Amino acid sequence: MHILGIDVGGTGIKGAPINTETQEFLEDRFRVPTPKPAKPKDVVASIKEIIAHFNWTGPVGIGFPTVVKNGKAMAYSNMHKSWKGVQIDNLITKETGLDCTVINDADAAGLAEVYYGAGKDIKGLIAVITIGTGIGSGLFYNGKLIPNFELGHIRYKKKPIEKYAANSVRKEEELTYEKWAKRFNIFLKNVELMCTPDQYIIGGGISKHMEEFEGYLTTKIPIIPAQLKNHAGILGAALGYIDKNS
Repeated sequence: MHILGIDVGGTGIKGAPINTETQEFLEDRFRVPTPKPAKPKDVVASIKEIIAHFNWTGPVGIGFPTVVKNGKAMAYSNMHKSWKGVQIDNLITKETGLDCTVINDADAAGLAEVYYGAGKDIKGLIAVITIGTGIGSGLFYNGKLIPNFELGHIRYKKKPIEKYAANSVRKEEELTYEKWAKRFNIFLKNVELMCTPDQYIIGGGISKHMEEFEGYLTTKIPIIPAQLKNHAGILGAALGYIDKNS
């Protein structure tokens, strides 16, 4: 099935048409900056720009960076606060005339990794952790998504732990990998107290540098890097459409 996958992030919105059976990108991905502030009308305009770029008239799957329940934004996370309570799928369908599904962006990236990437043959409880502007997470049991496990929102020092241990914080505070890893280790330990995964899969740009920090992590749970890199969010958004309509 051919679906346009769109990954909405804190700094950029990118998309590409996907053949979900072969994992093939039918065209090169197209990216536009995330509007500042990221209000609904402006983000929808950017999504429409991506749709127009591909002259797309088919179904659309979108990964969105907050808690999403049945297509509705239950919070706003790194987006503008006016997103809270918006029925995102209906809004985009109204504005574009296209059939659309919306899921949490970390769930989308996790779907791609579990279906096609590092978690494909792993059984049990898998936590896919994406580290970037914030900390996203997708939780899967024997390949089945447990939606909206926003583990980056665990409270630490009176604020979400992603405000302490995301990759964006490492860059802003110019932390060494060792110092940042000690913070990220606190996050992993908190996750283990909540659900004790059988496997961690680490995604986001920082996963390319795991050799720089994995030695400072004390978790006994196996950790492997994600395989799909920048393709995971788009591919998973398209898979989210299949998952919601199967």
